[in-house]
Amino acid sequence: MTGKTVTKPSVLFVCVHNAGRSQMAAGWLTHLAGDGIEVRSAGSEPAAQINPVAVEAMREVGIDIAAEQPKLLSVDAVRESDVVITMGCGDTCPIFPGKRYEDWDLTDPAGQGIDVVRRVREELKIRVQALIDEVLPVGRDGHESTD
Repeated sequence: MTGKTVTKPSVLFVCVHNAGRSQMAAGWLTHLAGDGIEVRSAGSEPAAQINPVAVEAMREVGIDIAAEQPKLLSVDAVRESDVVITMGCGDTCPIFPGKRYEDWDLTDPAGQGIDVVRRVREELKIRVQALIDEVLPVGRDGHESTD
């Protein structure tokens, strides 16, 4: 069956500075889900730039997030997202009925060395893949997401 119109699910990743965890998660989701999921990221107190160690860690696995800029969390971004994943932003994220919220407790890569950031990167990959498996409908025709 071709030509079906299905609304793309949308995911918003939120952390305090939108410079590390949320940017890496967005990079993984874009890489692993392609254009199947709309990806957003934001921070409650955005930093001036993305954490260069996070950029390097993602570059090691072939994902370039260097051009991304930290963005301020907006009520509209939450309202327009189906799934909101928070990573340490606490109560600053607005809550809307009917949204799916998850809090991922991960080490903040700010000020950490590459070894710690690599571990965060790998944990994010596992969680993002699980999220894709839950959010994207997979047909029984063998059409599965790939690494």
